[in-house]
Amino acid sequence: MSEALMQHATQTIAVGSKSFAAAAKLFDAETRRGVLMLYAWCRHCDDVVDGQELGFAPAAVAAAPHAAGHDPVKELALLRDQTRRAYAGERMHDPAFAAFQEVALKHGIEPRHAYDHLAGFAMDVEEARYETIDDTLRYCYHVAGVVGLMMASIMGARDPAVLDRACDLGLAFQLTNIARDIVDDAQIGRCYLPAAWLREAGIPQDEIALPRHREALANIAARLVDHAEPYYESAYAGLAALPVRSAWAIATARLVYRQIGIVVKRRGPRAWDTRAGTSKLTKLWLLLRGGFDALSSRIRTTNSPRPARLWTRPAAESAAGSAGAAAGGLHAAPATAA
Repeated sequence: MSEALMQHATQTIAVGSKSFAAAAKLFDAETRRGVLMLYAWCRHCDDVVDGQELGFAPAAVAAAPHAAGHDPVKELALLRDQTRRAYAGERMHDPAFAAFQEVALKHGIEPRHAYDHLAGFAMDVEEARYETIDDTLRYCYHVAGVVGLMMASIMGARDPAVLDRACDLGLAFQLTNIARDIVDDAQIGRCYLPAAWLREAGIPQDEIALPRHREALANIAARLVDHAEPYYESAYAGLAALPVRSAWAIATARLVYRQIGIVVKRRGPRAWDTRAGTSKLTKLWLLLRGGFDALSSRIRTTNSPRPARLWTRPAAESAAGSAGAAAGGLHAAPATAA
């Protein structure tokens, strides 16, 4: 069973995230197992709510989700219940939840973090709208920042200051993802861009995917990529607290995702002609740079405080309330801004 879970998790990340799969190979065996199993659970939850498989929707569901029998509200409620049962130590038959149970109980992943992640899917189910960049960052926290917190727990991080940096990397990743996927998201009726930015650019929200708005949309994407930069910078400061191989893996993932944002910005209006990514050669170069960053972070220990201007994850007290809300309803907790 143990090997079957690992095989399932490895296959999941190989299909679901080629960028992170490459970096994950740098972890030591035990950490890699935990990271892959957590990823498998996150991917599973995302797919269940969206009616997809490894990020791809069956034709029937894509054409008419409810007609195909897909009810995201019920699916989300089931995910919450399965998460509760996993933490209670019940035997889990679903491979993704068996994997999650193993990693969550072994590494002491806090239940509120798992429920906060599910609250991010609830925001999609509710078709949440984002007026400001802080609203967008609140979504980024739930779907990616809190994943950074859980990943850091697997790597042994417990210091709140280090966890803040891990959350910052998740925020940066998701801002990059949003910039890369603006048009694809719009084509399925989703938008994570601040409505205020769209109004400033003169783009109606229901016209985001139209070619005539590409120039203005490229400016918004560039603005989003620029907004991710201080979070990528903040994340660097957390590398020194991780075991060296974990630091190498995370430093590499940081560089690869950051490079995707650079590609989106460089392409301008043609950013969405093909999916932005990095070549194998570029990944190899960034892997080497990641090793340098992992080592240099141990030398350049300035202990500089996290910039106050950055969006701040919910405090432990409010996040605990968020977990309770996520367990009982669809509404995510309000975010706090720095």
